Amino acid sequence: MNRFNTYLVNGSFDQAISPIDRGFAYGDGIFRTMLMRNSLPDHWPFHYQKLVADCAAIGIVCPSAELLISDLQQLFAIDEIAVAKIVITRGEGARGYAPPAVTTPMRVVIKSPMPQYSVNHIVNGVNLHVCDIRLAHQPKLAGIKHLNRLENVMARMEWHDEHIFDGLLLDQLGNVIECTMSNVFVRFGDTLITPDLSLCGVAGITRQHILGLADVLGLSMVVSHLTLEALLKADEVVICNSLYGAFQVSQIGEVIMSKQHLAKTIRSALKL
Repeated sequence: MNRFNTYLVNGSFDQAISPIDRGFAYGDGIFRTMLMRNSLPDHWPFHYQKLVADCAAIGIVCPSAELLISDLQQLFAIDEIAVAKIVITRGEGARGYAPPAVTTPMRVVIKSPMPQYSVNHIVNGVNLHVCDIRLAHQPKLAGIKHLNRLENVMARMEWHDEHIFDGLLLDQLGNVIECTMSNVFVRFGDTLITPDLSLCGVAGITRQHILGLADVLGLSMVVSHLTLEALLKADEVVICNSLYGAFQVSQIGEVIMSKQHLAKTIRSALKL
């Protein structure tokens, strides 16, 4: 195989994922998705910090930054803009949930084309579906981008309308948590609120970055529980992730949101 293949397993184009790998068998691992430019990931220190923290939370030793960068530079050409997904699992194990006392983590780096986002998303905002599925509470896994993403898969199966960009996910108590592939910010006057993720949800890198932009945006940042009813009364709703930066929300279900410009300001601050 050659460098034009779209993935590496443990730094090799020729290695395959074992059927007894615990990530394959149990979702025992974590991942992150990032934008690649000039064979380097955007905001790499944030991404690596989160890879280390998520691995530590479930007891996996994260591969070194140098090793992961080496993998990325094998896979991505210097002049391409594309998407990298890094997957780290606990490695191989015998049948049963109990992990071996000693494991060798497996790492996979996958290359995908950069999605072509519609100009309309940037100019007029995006529509959200309110998902029927509710996220379960599990504080020990809250915030972690682990490999158990069946809730997101089932939520994404709820709509086939190409005019819907993403689905809004609530928890068992009716609190807004996130979207299937995005984090959420809501503006009330001079206050920008993002949902509390202490019980469930994924804490994305772009969410973390926006929380640090209080001075730039001239807004107070608050992490808080937020009901759907409250969200629908907000001055603005913005969603974000590492690939598109931020999009204005123009419609949620049947509710039309007034046209605003916060997402454009955030994209500029993020240099996207």
